[in-house]
Amino acid sequence: MSTTLRIDKWLWFARFCKTRSQAQRLLDDGMVTVNGRLVDKSSAVMPGDEIVVPFGHHAETRTVRRLRVVALGERRGSAAIARLLYEELLP
Repeated sequence: MSTTLRIDKWLWFARFCKTRSQAQRLLDDGMVTVNGRLVDKSSAVMPGDEIVVPFGHHAETRTVRRLRVVALGERRGSAAIARLLYEELLP
């Protein structure tokens, strides 16, 4: 099992994006940081990394979430399984 996973796949596995294309757009638009650095879609995450990501479909209602990666996952599963991939950090 790998110790890292591409950030676009992780965002999709963790259900922060409905599609990998949507995750890639967030990354291309410079809206995601990992450990305080802007990242692109080829960047990898590992357990312990801190991610800041916008969440929500519309710019007016979008919130920013701070997360710590707990696990990488192997595929996109249910929302309950996705919730096991991260822990929410206070803003």
